Formats: sequence, structure tokens, C-alpha cells
Amino acid sequence: MSVLLKPIQAGSLLLHNRLVMPPMATGKSGADGKVSRELLDYYAGKTHGGYIGLVIVEYSYVSPEGKASQGQLSAADDGVVAGLRSLAAVIRKNGSRAVMQLNHAGSAASVDVTGLTPVGPSPIPNPRRGDRPRELTAGGIGGVVRAFAEAARRVKEAGFDGVEIHSAHGYLLNQFFSPLTNKRTDAYGGGVLGRIRIHLEVIEGVREAVGEDFPLLLRLGASDFTPGGTTIEDSVTAAKEFAKAGVCILDISGGFSGYTVPGLTGQGFFAPLTRAIKAAVPIPVILTGGITEAQAAERLLREEQADLIGVGRAILQDSGWAREAVTGLMEGKQR
Repeated sequence: MSVLLKPIQAGSLLLHNRLVMPPMATGKSGADGKVSRELLDYYAGKTHGGYIGLVIVEYSYVSPEGKASQGQLSAADDGVVAGLRSLAAVIRKNGSRAVMQLNHAGSAASVDVTGLTPVGPSPIPNPRRGDRPRELTAGGIGGVVRAFAEAARRVKEAGFDGVEIHSAHGYLLNQFFSPLTNKRTDAYGGGVLGRIRIHLEVIEGVREAVGEDFPLLLRLGASDFTPGGTTIEDSVTAAKEFAKAGVCILDISGGFSGYTVPGLTGQGFFAPLTRAIKAAVPIPVILTGGITEAQAAERLLREEQADLIGVGRAILQDSGWAREAVTGLMEGKQR
């Protein structure tokens, strides 16, 4: 049987196949961050037929200061729950599991979008925007942790199957993890365990908000691919701590200023990262990055480079990609 089409259990989350649609920002939410008709139609089209095992809904801001862009989805107040409930229902009705990704942009936020001064672990200019953020105090960090926990509560109330914490692509939690932007000398800086202290506090806060049985994923920027930045050795250490803390799936990416890394090409170009992390943790690992061919996804799974395969841009460009991949693999099995 095709490995891609085999079910997989991750904590209490049972997926009917190993194909994941990773979060892809659409900019289709309302100006207030609420779910729009256009957003519902987008996810209905992408999940039609139930060929995708898991859909991770695009990054959603947990507080107004953490909003990254106009048209971004919100999980920042109780007024968004009704719309999120409709979104979860659309995806689940089509036969896929629905997880929502939560994010705080940190220094990647803009005063033009939020009306607020961006914050970060240290007053280091953001590599995307060049703005110098205000350094978060210990009290401010506590506020971020509470914002993630409250947002996760809303996700559960809306009927999603799980929640994902975003720590990649140069956003706030990634900024704490990376030595390039975290120059703190307190308990939230220094070595790996200091730089992931906020992550562990967020995980603990989310767990308290949603309970032990609600699936919790974490997207990890596992290498900055920049001298002086986060390395895969750092991420193996962090991944072990995240697994012990209660994360049930690790969703791996890389590149500090974005998900496109110069020089990384081919099908599954983050495979060296997922392979190292998969060997170190007892929980499933998602591989994304340049995967456009079903047979390549199948090969990467058979080589045990990862446990699940994320296909983003191919599905973004072609809503029928998952159907063609699944039917093609089934026809190959029959032959």
C-alpha cells in the first residue's frame, strides 16, 4: 500500500492519510480578521472530496500587536469564534481534519498595520522590515503566553481538531529561538533552553486552556541557514523538549527571513532537517518544501525522511492536485 495513503495516529488525532495542506496565507479574511465568505469558499474548494488528511489553516494572530498583515485571520477575541466555527465545519464536512495555526508576528509586525510599536525579544531590527522593535519585558512575555492560550481556547470552542503554534519564518517565537535576534541575558536568552523558555511556557498555557487530549502541533524553523543563527543541532535539542512538553506533531520549516532559502531546491528540500529531528523524537514529523509530485512524496516517506508530507504551493495553484495524487497512487497499486 502507498505510504502516503496509510492512516497515522498522532496523540488523539487520527488522520486517514499522510497528506497535509500546510498553512498558506490567503489575505482573504475581513478587515477585522473575521472569516469571510471568500475564505470559506477557498477552503471548501481546496478540501473538496476529502483527499487531504490534515489541513492546517493559515497563520492567525493571537493579539492585535501580533498582526502581520492586512487580511490576516484573527483568533484574538471571542467575537471571531462563530466565523471560525463555520470554517472548521467546512473543512471537516469535506472529510479532512482541521488544525488552526496561531502566530504573533513580533518585530515582523508593522505600525502601519497594527498602529502599535512592534515588539521582539531584543531591539534588533527585523530582517524583513528593518524596523527596530521594543524589547519585551518579562511581563510582556507573560502577556504573549496568555494571548496564545486564549486563542487556543477559541480554536477548540470553534470545533477544530487541533491547534498549531507558529515558531518559524522570522515571527516572534522564531525570533526568540534564533541567536540572530535574541540577545537577551535573562532567563529567555542565552543557550537553547533559555531561547525556548517562551515556547515551553506557551505550550504549557495552551495545554491548560485546551486540556490534555486536544492535539497540539508546533511549526519549527529548524535552521536559519545563516552564520550565527539557529542550527539543526539546536533544533534537535528543542524538539526533544517540545515532545516532552506535550507537542504531538512537529511541522518543520527553515530559513529565518522566510520559507524560501537560496540554494535549497528539489522535492522535499527540508528533508535533512526532518530526518535528523525524526530520529530524535517519538512523535510524527511533517516535511514540506518544494514537493510537487506524488511519487516524490511517496519516496520521501519510504525513505523515512518524515512521517507526513506537506504540499503547499502545488495545492495553492491547483485545487485538484490532491485528488490526482491520491487516485494516481491508488491506480499504481492496482496495476
